[in-house]
Amino acid sequence: MIPPLPRPIADYVKANALLDVDGMLKPFSADTVVLDNGRRYEGHAELRNLLVEAAGVKAIFTPDSVRHENLQVVVEGPVYGDFKGSPIRFTYRFSLENDGIKALEITA
Repeated sequence: MIPPLPRPIADYVKANALLDVDGMLKPFSADTVVLDNGRRYEGHAELRNLLVEAAGVKAIFTPDSVRHENLQVVVEGPVYGDFKGSPIRFTYRFSLENDGIKALEITA
């Protein structure tokens, strides 16, 4: 069961479960910054590339815990998909601003 999540994060997770790239992108602010696997993505255009890649390997994040820490919403859970090592447990650290996702850091 997915724990209760703030609306923008819940919208992202719901769209991710459907591998809906446009839906995943929608909760992020236009000037968002995402750090994933040592790479930095700035703005919607760069983030779209990451999301298309994730959808291509059917990477679906299944949150199983959530906590608030240092003004961030920290969500953890496995990511399942068609990639080596699946599933892999990840930590997503979301920074929210104005009802959107301002920043995200993803670590394994």
